[in-house]
Amino acid sequence: YFSSTRIAMLALFSALAALLYILNFSLPFFPGFLEFRFSDIPVLIGTFVLGPVSGCIIVVMMVLLKLVIVSTSTFFVGDLADILVGAALVLPVGLVYDRMRTLKGALLGMGLGTLISTALAVFLNRFLLVPAYVALMFEGSWEPILVMMTPLFPDCTQENFYSIYLWAAVLPFNLLRCIVAALVTLLVYKHISRAVNKLNERLRPKKERSEEEEKKRAVVTIAVLAADSSTATDDTAK
Repeated sequence: YFSSTRIAMLALFSALAALLYILNFSLPFFPGFLEFRFSDIPVLIGTFVLGPVSGCIIVVMMVLLKLVIVSTSTFFVGDLADILVGAALVLPVGLVYDRMRTLKGALLGMGLGTLISTALAVFLNRFLLVPAYVALMFEGSWEPILVMMTPLFPDCTQENFYSIYLWAAVLPFNLLRCIVAALVTLLVYKHISRAVNKLNERLRPKKERSEEEEKKRAVVTIAVLAADSSTATDDTAK
């Protein structure tokens, strides 16, 4: 599975994703601590090329490279969540595309991945991220996080925080993140789809190829050998 070509491709996509992961920025219509980034784009393209398992490896390597370069500002809680949310996006994409290597398969996979990744982001913010941030970063105080929320949501209090934050910030933010990545990936996909399919075929283990594919390969091989044999015979006759 881990051929030299695959390892080189994993390194390339991981490095590009890590660079874009580090270059994050805030959007004016979301709380400032929700950081937008384009790192999902090389992760998705890498998943199309290399498959779902490799896509998850790229996600993990992306976060690890970021930790090595700039460390963590969230006690590793946010980094863990990014791995889980990223894997929730690429796994459906890779699994669906493995069965349907068409534009329709790519669309279906990215649509399913968007829904699962967004749903997981809402769940993690409710039960992991916000409670951990309040406990670890703010020593149990809700004041700092409410201060960051009130410029956009003046009526936000500790009592109604989750009902506002989850549905007015986390949900649309992650939908936007996934949709932007999917749209850009589709634009790139139109130009590289043939190369993606050819490279994917080269990287697939022989045992995963269908019987029909093996027959086609055998016919091509026999034809090439026959042509070479015919050429060699003509040369001898001359």
